[in-house]
Amino acid sequence: MKTPRTVLVALLAGLALTACAAPGDGSADSSPNPSPSTTGAAPVTSQPDPGTSPSRPDPSWKGGPSTPPGVGGTVISGTVQAGVEPNCLLLDGHLLVGGPRDVLKAGAKVEVTGRPEPGMMTTCQQGTPFVVESARRA
Repeated sequence: MKTPRTVLVALLAGLALTACAAPGDGSADSSPNPSPSTTGAAPVTSQPDPGTSPSRPDPSWKGGPSTPPGVGGTVISGTVQAGVEPNCLLLDGHLLVGGPRDVLKAGAKVEVTGRPEPGMMTTCQQGTPFVVESARRA
């Protein structure tokens, strides 16, 4: 009676290991990018890593700035205020994204050049994102 049980356990273990096999490791379809018609899944597309710092957006990333740095520019000035979330700085209703943090501190009077990016996603809950190209004390 133990032999059939042992054989059944061995077969189930073998099936489980076979089911966990990744494409390209000896399975029947070894193409690196199987088409959606063969796998039944949608193709996976990748984007460049947006980086770990939301204060330094990567212009090549699809979710990043819509215009490259240095093209045009808006100047805003005033006193920097702390936002409700950590590391969020506001100036005249704009959320400051990027820029020199030694200049951009809560309470500092500054003049900032950059561009608004209303479609940019951030973790801060206030202000229109404003990508800082340069900043100086006023």
